[in-house]
Amino acid sequence: MAGAAFCFSDEQFREACAELQKPALTGADWQLLVEASGITIYRLLDQPSGLYEYKVFGVLEGCSPALLADVYMDLDYRKQWDQYVKELYEKESDEQMVAYWEVKYPFPLSNRDYVYTRQRRDLDMDGRKIYVVLAQSISAPQFPEKSGVIRVKQYKQSLAIESDGKKGSREWSSKLFEGHGESVSELPQENLRRGLGLRHP
Repeated sequence: MAGAAFCFSDEQFREACAELQKPALTGADWQLLVEASGITIYRLLDQPSGLYEYKVFGVLEGCSPALLADVYMDLDYRKQWDQYVKELYEKESDEQMVAYWEVKYPFPLSNRDYVYTRQRRDLDMDGRKIYVVLAQSISAPQFPEKSGVIRVKQYKQSLAIESDGKKGSREWSSKLFEGHGESVSELPQENLRRGLGLRHP
């Protein structure tokens, strides 16, 4: 979508909030991948595109929803702790902030990179404070493809976080991205244990 700012709709934010309360897993062939340590991960093949969508549900104890949302949005902090970050920054393009993220992959796999926009909203839904972050890959001429790096051109994510009623957070996340031929067994196991949070934005 070069030349025009990408805008997330109010409905997309409402859908993320609704999934946090009642996950939409019926009516489709969702496959349970992982259920351990408070994390549950499901996968669904999108037949038209051949891409997989992942849904992650979990509880993070001892971390407030506001802090978790702040950490997720803080790209500079991500570079401090994420060993898989090769390059990560955000700059303005077509009157919106666009993020560039190159992710390290071990030899013989090629690094991947993402160009995407994102938006956070802190919502009050019937007395529940919910933090929602949406992300979507876009095309921006300021971020040309690099030789030897695979551009992930189809990527989107929804993230919704609220209090678990104690001192922690309850979260739901949905991700759809190109796997470039990787099966789940080939994805790093820490991705599955930690909700596909590593090696992906």
